[in-house]
Amino acid sequence: MHVTVWNENRHEKKNPAVAEIYPNGIHGTIAALLEEKGFITSTATLDEPEHGLSDDVLEKTDVLVWWGHLAHEEVSDEVVEKVHQRVLKGMGLVVLHSGHFSKIFKKLMGTSCDLKWREADEKERLWVVDPSHPIAEGVDQFIELEKEEMYGEHFDIPTPDQLVFVSWFEGGEVFRSGCTYQRGNGKIFYFRPGHESYPTYHNSEIQKVIANGVKFVQPVERDYPVYGNAQPLETISEKSK
Repeated sequence: MHVTVWNENRHEKKNPAVAEIYPNGIHGTIAALLEEKGFITSTATLDEPEHGLSDDVLEKTDVLVWWGHLAHEEVSDEVVEKVHQRVLKGMGLVVLHSGHFSKIFKKLMGTSCDLKWREADEKERLWVVDPSHPIAEGVDQFIELEKEEMYGEHFDIPTPDQLVFVSWFEGGEVFRSGCTYQRGNGKIFYFRPGHESYPTYHNSEIQKVIANGVKFVQPVERDYPVYGNAQPLETISEKSK
């Protein structure tokens, strides 16, 4: 299975503190952890031609992992449409943290995907609310992060097909932090943690969830449905017309 990790790679260039936490970029960190778990990985970033997501790259990508924040509007509509079509035809998509506001996630959800947020170094406790789900495999009752950005309800998304994690923050808010969807032949997993100024993606439990999520959304071998005008399967007699 080939995984492409996409990242804006803007915070790492603009903020020395972020570059110190992720010297190889958020994309590099995630790609490395997935490679350690046996996946074939590559990376793509916003400022590459076609944002690093050429037809060739997308064609060989089984699962696309997406992290974005500062520059959602700089992602071209043409690339978004290509990614959208690939998801409908079976490519898996894992959307992380502020990728909730990306063009591709909003297009797939059909809603604003808006929410409450606050940066206040708050503890986050991600509760497993579906312990039988494959994405929660190997995870205890909850994952605790000492500091994270708060995301709070209401989260303007469609009702998830499956809800795997719900977060609680010490300021009192809760949030649907692990949600799965199916669109066409493709599966989607949204996972909330990962603010750029915290070392969240170095946490082994978070890494485990991301790897589980990638496995969960991997393509299933099936033909894409036939649409449009179709010839009858059976002979239609003149009498039955």
